Amino acid sequence: MYLSALLAAAPSPEPGSSLEEAAQQAGDAAGWVEENWSTWLSTGLRILLIIAVAITLRYLIRRALTNLIDRMNRSAQAVEGTALGGLLVNAERRRQRSEAIGSVLRSVASFLIMGTAALMVLGAFKINLAPLLASAGVAGVALGFGARNLVTDFLSGVFMILEDQYGVGDTIDAGVASGEVIEVGLRVTKLRGENGAIWYLRNGEVKRIGNLSQGWSTAGVDVTVRPTEDLERVREAITTAAEAMTKEEPWSERLWGPVEVLGLDAVLLDSMTVRVTAKTMPGKSVGVERELRWRIKRALDEAGIRMIGPVPTQADGEGAADPAAGMAAPSAYASAVSPQSLATAPIPPANLNKHPYNG
Repeated sequence: MYLSALLAAAPSPEPGSSLEEAAQQAGDAAGWVEENWSTWLSTGLRILLIIAVAITLRYLIRRALTNLIDRMNRSAQAVEGTALGGLLVNAERRRQRSEAIGSVLRSVASFLIMGTAALMVLGAFKINLAPLLASAGVAGVALGFGARNLVTDFLSGVFMILEDQYGVGDTIDAGVASGEVIEVGLRVTKLRGENGAIWYLRNGEVKRIGNLSQGWSTAGVDVTVRPTEDLERVREAITTAAEAMTKEEPWSERLWGPVEVLGLDAVLLDSMTVRVTAKTMPGKSVGVERELRWRIKRALDEAGIRMIGPVPTQADGEGAADPAAGMAAPSAYASAVSPQSLATAPIPPANLNKHPYNG
């Protein structure tokens, strides 16, 4: 009864007012869409244009860098194995250097293009970029302080590759380690040591580099002979051997200049040293030195010139050494009846069966 009375007293909804409100809301929405339609369309087209231009520009730049690297590699392979190839860096070194440079340039180009496009898209949405850029700056500073060693290694590797300080196949002295470079990276350089060990060098920790494979090398040989030898005969024998070496393969390509006899490097009472040098292809000085020693030794033997060896030679007319000179003198204790042996012998025991008063 009570519920029926309440329902009868409540005012009934008017159908006309609900339809009017819905129509008014639909009209307002349509008007709002009509007013902002042009803005949405222009903003969407602008974003699509920004993305399309960024993707196209990134593709074109990366393709151009790839073609440039491939051209550099093909030009290096064309001269590999020729006389000109000995003057240039080898193909593997140039390939790794070009790939490293190309990787860095492609990464930098992609970061700049896509980052700029992202900022332009956010700007098209009317987003305030000032707080975002400030936060990114603070995060970059914090990351730089936290990973400063990594950043130092990376930047050192980039400049090392761009300046071509060393490459694959070079023999270098990095202070903390030395050997042949087998791999060059933006953060770490790998060396093969003399005993076969592989050294990993962080590029940021290398303070100095001594490259033994760039430009040209110097082969030096010291010839030690007796002080009584004729210097002109020694010079003539060395010059003859060196001239014959410069006319034969492969030494004619590895020698970049004539073999020079510089003169006496040291004069002592029992020997004198003649210095011989030659300018060689980078990294080939050790082989040239060994071949020079071989040929000079044969030339001196043919000329009858004696070299100073590790064992001193015996003078002519000197008698043979006494074989017993190094033997020690016989000991007095070797004889059992010698006074020294008898003095050290134990005292014999007394005869207890004999009475002291008996004769």
